[in-house]
Amino acid sequence: MPRTRNKITKLTRMKFIIVLAFLAVALAAPQGDKKPIEIISSNSEMNADGSYSFNFESADGTKVSESGNQKKVGPKPEDIGTVSKGSYSFATPDGVVLTVNWVADENGFQATGDHLPTPPPMPEHVVKMLADLKAAGLL
Repeated sequence: MPRTRNKITKLTRMKFIIVLAFLAVALAAPQGDKKPIEIISSNSEMNADGSYSFNFESADGTKVSESGNQKKVGPKPEDIGTVSKGSYSFATPDGVVLTVNWVADENGFQATGDHLPTPPPMPEHVVKMLADLKAAGLL
């Protein structure tokens, strides 16, 4: 019996030490700047036809702009979706301003920006195959 009790005590002690280690790591993490960032300007508009737009700029230089509208995205009358486009920009810690322009439509989300990687060009045979599939109505 004493041997089992000793194992339980060691296990309990080990769990306590692990919990203490996690607590120490959490408390030691840098807290960062908690000061709220002021919004310099903010505009938004929602229309009865489903179109919308909004933009804002904050004191740290962040800018966001977005607009969208309803669009027929398929053959059925109920195939209506929202297509959106916009951009956002922000300054990195070293002062470089990065801008992302984007579109979200029936083809998915597509973002562009000078700092974003670009995929390699599609091989010619794949381009031809996709064109053939589209012409045959299979794509």
